[in-house]
Amino acid sequence: MKRFSILIAALCLCLTGCGKQTTEATAQIFAMDTVMEVAAYGEHAEQAVKYTEKRIEELENRLSRTKADSDVSCVNHNGTTPTTGLTYGMRALLPAALEYRDATNGAFDITIAPIMDAWGFTGDQFRVPEQSELNELLKHVNSDEIQVQEEPSYSVTLGEGQAIDLGGIAKGYTSDLVEQTFRANGIESGKISLGGNVFVLGGKPDGSDWRVGIKDPRNESGLAAILSLRDAYAITSGGYERYFEENGKTYHHIIDPATGYPADSGLLSVTVVADANGPDQEWVQPGNGTMCDAFSTALFIMGEEQALDFWRNGGYDFDLVLVTEDGRVVITAGMADRFEEVKDSGYTYETVS
Repeated sequence: MKRFSILIAALCLCLTGCGKQTTEATAQIFAMDTVMEVAAYGEHAEQAVKYTEKRIEELENRLSRTKADSDVSCVNHNGTTPTTGLTYGMRALLPAALEYRDATNGAFDITIAPIMDAWGFTGDQFRVPEQSELNELLKHVNSDEIQVQEEPSYSVTLGEGQAIDLGGIAKGYTSDLVEQTFRANGIESGKISLGGNVFVLGGKPDGSDWRVGIKDPRNESGLAAILSLRDAYAITSGGYERYFEENGKTYHHIIDPATGYPADSGLLSVTVVADANGPDQEWVQPGNGTMCDAFSTALFIMGEEQALDFWRNGGYDFDLVLVTEDGRVVITAGMADRFEEVKDSGYTYETVS
């Protein structure tokens, strides 16, 4: 996560078919190592976007593993909770991270941090670690060793040699809080894109659905599919997002906690789609944005067959769009009427139930 910057523009628009004036506020933000785009429509749109800016800055400062005074860095450095205690982001995300680790049988595991470091994905100093190094680090990849104590005061203690990385759910959690911020400011139409993490509130100001493109992993400027969404999260993970090449082989950043190597699952990308949390979501608690973020990573690691089995299991309410290495786009049944094929993409499309 790098230094935070933002540019906001606000203007008045006349809604089609009526004399009512509404305000549009837009922002482009660089935070959490990605460019984020925010758009809000409503009487308090500019205020909502400014609060969104503040919320993202707070979360980056608290959850970034590369900021020395963040909650995550303090826990990693000391092996336990800092004397000042944990702020809301860390306290909210840890239980969710542990839940998703259990749900995915370890495919999602925040104790992957030392292995991410070994590959150089933390500081962009890329290298292929020796197997012996990975074997030693893998001994410490196990979220079950994290001890969480609720009383008399909340505390967290890591196992020996462990470090955590919340990067796999931080953007999803950020989008949860953006939804809450939008709703608290009376926004009925809005969108935020945090790299591959998209949240849309309501429909577009003209009443139509938001059109959300799924990037083609094989073509940087192309799309593999288009989704028509309202009140929804669509979060994508793919090996094309961050990678390096060495001796003619490509290594991407989605590491399998079971092997310590980039996942080789036959998938190019996984998009998890779920409904918005709604107005009754408890403030600062993780919601469907966090869930989609965690599962997009875990299901990419699992591969097509296990990912679909996990979806069919029905333990969580979401849908999937899988882009496979053999040139298929697989859509789960709940997305069938919200999905559009891309002409001449080179993919074949299939719906599963």
